[in-house]
Amino acid sequence: MSQTIGTIFIVVAPSGAGKTSLVAALLAAEPTVELSVSYTTRAPRAGEVNGQHYHFVDRATFERMIADGDFLEYAEVYGNYYGSSASWLKGRLDSGRDILLEIDWQGAQQVRKVFPDALSVFIMPPSMQELERRLRGRATDSEEVIARRMAEARAEIAKATEYDYILVNDNFESACADLVSIVRAARLTRAKQQVKLAETLATMRDGR
Repeated sequence: MSQTIGTIFIVVAPSGAGKTSLVAALLAAEPTVELSVSYTTRAPRAGEVNGQHYHFVDRATFERMIADGDFLEYAEVYGNYYGSSASWLKGRLDSGRDILLEIDWQGAQQVRKVFPDALSVFIMPPSMQELERRLRGRATDSEEVIARRMAEARAEIAKATEYDYILVNDNFESACADLVSIVRAARLTRAKQQVKLAETLATMRDGR
């Protein structure tokens, strides 16, 4: 079998929509999908491991990496930079790995310009009322932060139709199954299978 180039899967969602939990479930169900570990200038939170959850760097280092063209995409969010390594991602794609980018809408727009064949998924909450309930349920954000996140969520949801798939996270198990289905279906497209099964198809066609 021939080796195909890997696929980029972009997952975007407003804060509180359940993106992180769904991505974790997808990676558990499909271990051959590899999560791109972003670089960030924010400080590590309790339990976060450098190189596993993020590559933690200072602002000067990040800005030097921007100047050197090291990032496929980057954005500044809440005063901190986040970015994805261009060289790492290209190397993994060339080796046939499928890569998942858990990024924001700014990063998604940048990635789609470079990789128009990337598959993008927007995860929506079932309602704005439910989104607010989830944000309050964290018991970590002030009223000001919740109000800001709700305003940003409305702006992000307005861009939902830019994505290839729109997934509503109403029931977690169903949403997870839908996300896994998207990944599995992407691997079965004619373009992918023509490369992967080139020798098998030729043998069957020629009767050898």
